[in-house]
Amino acid sequence: MELKQYQKMSLQLVMTPQLQQAIKLLQLSRLELSETVQNELLENPVLEIEAEAQSPAEVGREIDQAKPEREEPRASEGADPTETNWEQYVEDYNSYSYSPGGGGVRYSDDEMPTIEQTLAGHQSLADHLEWQLNLALLTDDERAIGEAIIGNINSNGYLPPESIQQLVDELQVDVTDIESVLEVIQEFDPLGVAARDLRECLMIQARIEYPDEDVVLGLIDRHLENLEKKNVQAIMKDLDCDIEDISEAVQLIGHLEPRPGRGFASEDAQYITPDVYVQKIGDDYLVQLNEDGLPKLKISNFYQNQLKNGAVTSKEKDFIQDKFRSAVWLIRSIHQRQNTIRKVTESIVRFQREFLDHGVERLRPLILRDVADDIGMHESTISRVTTNKYVHTPQGIFELKYFFNSRITSSQGGDLASESVKQRIKKLISEEDPKKPLSDQKLCDLLEEEGTQIARRTVAKYREMLNILPSSKRKKVF
Repeated sequence: MELKQYQKMSLQLVMTPQLQQAIKLLQLSRLELSETVQNELLENPVLEIEAEAQSPAEVGREIDQAKPEREEPRASEGADPTETNWEQYVEDYNSYSYSPGGGGVRYSDDEMPTIEQTLAGHQSLADHLEWQLNLALLTDDERAIGEAIIGNINSNGYLPPESIQQLVDELQVDVTDIESVLEVIQEFDPLGVAARDLRECLMIQARIEYPDEDVVLGLIDRHLENLEKKNVQAIMKDLDCDIEDISEAVQLIGHLEPRPGRGFASEDAQYITPDVYVQKIGDDYLVQLNEDGLPKLKISNFYQNQLKNGAVTSKEKDFIQDKFRSAVWLIRSIHQRQNTIRKVTESIVRFQREFLDHGVERLRPLILRDVADDIGMHESTISRVTTNKYVHTPQGIFELKYFFNSRITSSQGGDLASESVKQRIKKLISEEDPKKPLSDQKLCDLLEEEGTQIARRTVAKYREMLNILPSSKRKKVF
């Protein structure tokens, strides 16, 4: 064995930090992009927000007209090639800023919601229960147990069964102490809160709402499983009642709340702000970026003047150089992101024109490659652009990924989008006879009669994706 030196040539793909930043910004949502820009403004003194609106001439100096092909500033002839000609650099990027407005849309103060519409006070389930706990006639020890119980209640209003033993171990109290305080909390508003399962939750409500309804109490206590399976004979035999009594009891049970925490779940609601607006003007569709909330970024004039005047030390110059390049790349990446979103949306509009005109029934099959080939980009770029991006159309607000669907063969010529088939299945089920619900095979037969060739297992898969129960559980007996 011996050590030798030798040369070897190889090709490698190296992702520069600038490229990584551009890819990262491309897949960010509006909220994430806004947070990223705010963080950069805090960390990079060279970046500034342009307070005043731009004039038409300034709008014309967009980032793609600011010589984007130049990766490095020019060096003067005869100068040291290792030195950066910052004066020329500043002149090149003097108007280098990202300013929303080119093809974007902003709203006036009159069009924005009032402050009363944007402010809302929301009380959580835990706050609501603790308020009632403080009004209850309990000792300090019992109140401490009550606070611990409330802290373990989940968003649906249930107390996990294993929490009882955990509270006994943590608080060093008897299980009977836990149970006695739990009974008090379970009668708080909303009724049935802190129940450990569905049977207990419904029973707590029924004992207060329907104390004299023996069939209701019997159904909840012993026959929830039979009720789910529509096993009417077993219920009638045990409760000594007829089918009319069961039907009335089921209607009463339907008024109970299986999820007591449902009314306090609005804190988990997600509000969507579209990234793009598609508006119909005449016979054409206009694509406009939603630039509202995105700050106008520019390079600081102060640091530009400092570089021009040479009033900085070598160390300060290196610092400004690093921050200057970061600022330029951020502005360029944001502009590229917005421009890419616009191009992808325009391509989707061209492919899905019939959907925009007529609705989901006319949604066309579409894959990433179709859009990629249309606008000359890679499929991975299209995938990143359509992630967590939403578009407002005349048909509603949709995620951009919604428009990409697999193909279902039609015997009438052409292909159908899988989403169109899902909506057709949903409509057929909504129109079915509740006493004779359509089976998956029957749905398959009906679709084939309409010209859609689809397997029964595919129908079952789409039905499950729509969160629709099978026909055996949809059947209405009462």
